[in-house]
Amino acid sequence: MTTTQAVSTAVTDLPQLAGAAYGPSAWRPITQEEVDLFARVTGDHNPIHVDPEAAAKTPYGRTIAHGLLTLSLVVPMMDEVFTITGASMGINYGLNKVRFPAPVPVGSNVRVHGVVDEVSEIPGGYQLLTTVTWDIEGSEKPVCVAQLVLRYYA
Repeated sequence: MTTTQAVSTAVTDLPQLAGAAYGPSAWRPITQEEVDLFARVTGDHNPIHVDPEAAAKTPYGRTIAHGLLTLSLVVPMMDEVFTITGASMGINYGLNKVRFPAPVPVGSNVRVHGVVDEVSEIPGGYQLLTTVTWDIEGSEKPVCVAQLVLRYYA
């Protein structure tokens, strides 16, 4: 059984957060409906994502989620285990590095956990570098690893 470690801190206390680990979030199922909706929104209709018959003939044996869909799920999943209070605004400032080491088969479950790598002061607030890892249930290999750059303003 995995114990969840949630981080919840005030924006003024962010400098003490460097090195803190958080997660894992709850398992979240990946459905074909979500994959199809993502394909419609982005225009990425690669058969590996949206055509079960074609995908069955690939080494994955079934459809897989778009890597960018997996990445985009960071917001609701991280929200379960990472909270900054008292900020007037928090923004996703960017990504330093993203990798998709393994596929996410449709029908599987994913979750996130992470560590705050660095906290630095910026005008009006703080910038965090945090490495987030997406796990897939039943596998030791992560499906996504990304270093997010987050900014929180007091």
